[in-house]
Amino acid sequence: MATWVFGYGSLIWNPEFTPADRGLATLDGYQRSFCMTSIHHRGSPEEPGLVLALDAAAGAFCRGVAFQIPKADEAPILAALRERELVSSAYREEVLPVALDDGRQVEALAYVVDRAHPQYTGSLTLEDQAQIIARCHGGKGPNSDYLWQTAQHLTQLGIGDADLDHLSVRVRDIVDNGLA
Repeated sequence: MATWVFGYGSLIWNPEFTPADRGLATLDGYQRSFCMTSIHHRGSPEEPGLVLALDAAAGAFCRGVAFQIPKADEAPILAALRERELVSSAYREEVLPVALDDGRQVEALAYVVDRAHPQYTGSLTLEDQAQIIARCHGGKGPNSDYLWQTAQHLTQLGIGDADLDHLSVRVRDIVDNGLA
């Protein structure tokens, strides 16, 4: 049985492993959202940034990329993914049904935000998100780079995201005009 992982944010452009297979995919019942603070990778405990998470929502769907983990390297890849994604336990690792664009249905690991976790911030407006993303930095670099890389790769894949496109323009304006 193949192990798949669903990428909806930085996994799309930086999976940190070479997949055995990959494909554009849709996950029903969840939306991609900057609804989780980041105190490690894109912010700090003193000034938390924001990262994307899968947030459950009735009638929603998220377009992303499903990656098949090579069987020969499965254990170390899963360990690295878990270290990266579960660093603060704000995500829950779930196995969810994903529909690949080529018609295949697979079960994929997906990192879903835990709404009960203190890092959940589902009520922020897009403007609040933009202000935070424009000013925060973490261990993996500026929060703005994470946003721009993700939005750019989604557009290149033909699965743009209206909220990320809006945030990209707004954060660029804040950064370029020294408003952060």
